[in-house]
Amino acid sequence: MSVPVTISIDAMGGDSAPEIVVEGVRMAHERLPHVRYLLFGDEARLAPLLAPYPGIAGVCSVRHTDEAVSNDAKPGQVLRTGRRSSMWLAIDAVKKGEAAGVVSAGNTGALMAVSKFVLRTLPGIDRPAIAALFPTIRGETLMLDLGANIDCNANNLVEFAVMGEVYARAVLGLETPAIGLLNVGSEDMKGSDVVKTAAATLRESHLPINFYGFVEGNDICAGTVDVVVTDGFSGNISLKTAEGTVKLYSTFLKEAFKSSLMSKIGFLFARRALNRVKVRTDPRRYNGAMFLGLNGIAVKSHGGTDAFGFANAIGVAVELVTHGYNERIRKEFDRLKPANITSPQLAAGTR
Repeated sequence: MSVPVTISIDAMGGDSAPEIVVEGVRMAHERLPHVRYLLFGDEARLAPLLAPYPGIAGVCSVRHTDEAVSNDAKPGQVLRTGRRSSMWLAIDAVKKGEAAGVVSAGNTGALMAVSKFVLRTLPGIDRPAIAALFPTIRGETLMLDLGANIDCNANNLVEFAVMGEVYARAVLGLETPAIGLLNVGSEDMKGSDVVKTAAATLRESHLPINFYGFVEGNDICAGTVDVVVTDGFSGNISLKTAEGTVKLYSTFLKEAFKSSLMSKIGFLFARRALNRVKVRTDPRRYNGAMFLGLNGIAVKSHGGTDAFGFANAIGVAVELVTHGYNERIRKEFDRLKPANITSPQLAAGTR
């Protein structure tokens, strides 16, 4: 029998909240009947959505608040005035021990700021990073940061590399994951001073990390390395570009198969194969990015996802909790923490 797990939900976060949030909880409940939920949001809107589903109503507790974080709210503003918002209260439930993890599809910047303020970071971590899996030719590749830190120094990138390496071993079960730094070329002389300094540090440090070197954008989907490290600016652009490319080719394929009678007949023969491709590249299957480096489980769902995607984000949080991944990462990071790095560049605070 599975051990009961409680997940707190920012029910008002996301482009189509709270409707897709409640529907996502319903879908997640079908897969994970042992999970309980704390829904933070407007009870007047949530109650009618829960009423048709007595099954999930029995595992959900609604915590009323009529405040929510808007998509365009500034993180600093939320830190000053958002303590009664659904997002803040859902995160605070993790800090208080009422929930084992939190899931939100709300404002990414605000979610990171509040999570860092409320949950704090693990010892030795300056900035948490958003990490998620990319489908690749070889399987899956972990990538971080995907938007939490727009401007990063070399030390931040080294921390991301350490966190990504530990995550890949503790969570993905890889014995010696290969780590790559995203750059504009694979040659050592290319890239910004920040990226080159981070690479030099990873090569010269005494950390037992399998550092591959620089990788380029086409290496992400090729699966050249197991972990791709970059700043949040480049990472977020890469993520959105990949999602847009999938939609582009899906549109092209639909148009091509509708272009003639023979094409429509060809679609009938190829439909099963095309469905397998669609499932494998569906971004909703990979929805749910963890904030690595926080002293608690926090999962960010894509703001524009549907109920299926939100249910998958809940699944990510539950998996991380039930397998004690954060505790394993904490222990591993204590062993590999950046304090062991002896790079003169970082010791001097080079940016």
